[in-house]
Amino acid sequence: MKTHCIDDIEKDLKECLNEERFFHTLGVRECAIFLAKKYGLDPKKAELAGLLHDCAKCLGQDELRDLIEKNIKDINKNELKNYKTLHAPIGAYFAKTKYGVDDEEIISAIRWHTLGRVNMTMFEKIIFLADKIEKNTRDLNYRREILKILEENEGEYGLDKALFRCFEETIKSLIQRKLYICQVTIDVYNWLLDKI
Repeated sequence: MKTHCIDDIEKDLKECLNEERFFHTLGVRECAIFLAKKYGLDPKKAELAGLLHDCAKCLGQDELRDLIEKNIKDINKNELKNYKTLHAPIGAYFAKTKYGVDDEEIISAIRWHTLGRVNMTMFEKIIFLADKIEKNTRDLNYRREILKILEENEGEYGLDKALFRCFEETIKSLIQRKLYICQVTIDVYNWLLDKI
């Protein structure tokens, strides 16, 4: 299957996502390209991953759960306890089946952009960060803080420090909102703590 062209994907996403989610998606694309160039990764791949990262976000919880049950065999049951992350495995599935993406690095980055995972690749890290710090809808003070961490620390070590800061905030937020903390999130936090 041939990957759809960027313009067609953007047009489709504009129709299926709400206005704020689409604006966020454009921000993630821009930030993903910036981070890819900064870290010597493929900006075209980053653009595609950034555009498609939330392609399943328009679906309701029941539809996402149904699609996961029918199509995703490697899901950890703990992932199903927080509705905010259900779109990620289906987004990866849609990237492959609906949009024709056959690049496993892109699919994996979409799959793990919400929870992260232990031993994330640099590409997965930049897509994760782009989702957290894009300038269109994210808190600008938080964005500046993460960008400062990236500027003050070289290479992958800087990415790891920035990711760790994101996981600190994510865990605090989940606790404040009394939402389930997936074991994967705790594992990634501990993995990053060991690295920095």
